[in-house]
Amino acid sequence: MIPIGDYDKRITLLSKEKGKITAFAKGARRPNSQLLAATNPFSFGEFEMYEGRSTYNIVKANISNYFRELATDVEAAYYGFYFLELADYYAVENGNEKELLKLLYQSLRALESSSYLNRLVRCIYELKVLTINGEYPNVFTCLKCQKEEELTWFSIRHGGTLCKTCGEQEGAVALHTSTLYAMQYIITSPVEKLYTFQLSEEVLRELERIMKRYMEQYVNQEFKSLHVLEELSGV
Repeated sequence: MIPIGDYDKRITLLSKEKGKITAFAKGARRPNSQLLAATNPFSFGEFEMYEGRSTYNIVKANISNYFRELATDVEAAYYGFYFLELADYYAVENGNEKELLKLLYQSLRALESSSYLNRLVRCIYELKVLTINGEYPNVFTCLKCQKEEELTWFSIRHGGTLCKTCGEQEGAVALHTSTLYAMQYIITSPVEKLYTFQLSEEVLRELERIMKRYMEQYVNQEFKSLHVLEELSGV
């Protein structure tokens, strides 16, 4: 959201029909505006707008979920802001962003739930975003010999798994079997079934390390909310 003038806003929407949309909300910063709450971050619903010469103009909105619980948890809110930034990085105008929008919605719901650690939600979201955009690592075969068994190493530089023999020659990091299975599950599962499992602390830490290094290697972007989040969490 960017303030415009005294009372207006320019916001970015992620839609199923037209991908990423930049829209102008006239008077949305007035205290009595019907668009005041609807143009805040995390607002999910239906937006009615018309297309002007240079931008879309929002007429009204029907919000079905404001994700209000995120506003009461600073750390969870910054996870959410990071998810929004990552979606904004990958989404394109006039693109088919149905899966990305669905993933974002389900991930924000998971942040509100006490059933999942935010750290796990982040790993799942990051890996699935990469999957949707075709940039995910190969975790199904050895990158060198194509073997499907004994995938006990992960190479950040090569972007995927290596078998027990090949990995020892490539200087990759050791990969726990449960971490491998978790990554395979995230990549292959539909969005609706992503948030249905838990990981031990040991496996989650390993997954975090891999995803952090993988994102740094292959996503050429700095995210402001991620810096704040890492300060809050002491990472």
